[in-house]
Amino acid sequence: MKRLSLSRISTVLAAAACLACGGALAQAAAGWSYKDIADSLHMIMESDRTVYTRLIVNRLQNEEKVIKASEHWKDDKALVLPAQMFRYGAEMVQEKGAGFSYALLSDWAVNKQNAPKTAVEKEGLAAVVKSGAPFYKEETLGGKKFFTAVYPDKAVAKACIVCHNDHKDSPKRDFKMGDVMGGVVLRLPMK
Repeated sequence: MKRLSLSRISTVLAAAACLACGGALAQAAAGWSYKDIADSLHMIMESDRTVYTRLIVNRLQNEEKVIKASEHWKDDKALVLPAQMFRYGAEMVQEKGAGFSYALLSDWAVNKQNAPKTAVEKEGLAAVVKSGAPFYKEETLGGKKFFTAVYPDKAVAKACIVCHNDHKDSPKRDFKMGDVMGGVVLRLPMK
């Protein structure tokens, strides 16, 4: 991934905001490809997710043992799981009328709603697990064309592997630090 200057990041975020409002020509005007925008949005998503996982969940649950994270966080008076935090953010983006979407998916999803559904999602997840590198492809869904990017989602903290390896519904229980556990699927509308 290319290194981005602050002004370049501001430009891509402005272009992404225009895309979110349905302005697909904004990315062309800004000189950014769909890949550039997807990569930049993912960089922000991955950074936020990693910070929450390492500095909040892992620290408070595994290191200081102050509070646990739970999929039933309201009932358990616990922290929201990192995967849930990510999904809640994706849902809020959609509520705000964004033209793009993103989701955390896995072939080993604990929550079955996070399993891949489309052929591109399945192909992309297989590719990121095998290579550890992002996967890009165009696809048509519901008569609309999308640029779809799939990024590897890796175990970045003990909290990731403990949660997945110990969960009663987990179809895979041998994750290690740094393993690709799934992928972030990001879709940008194309015109």
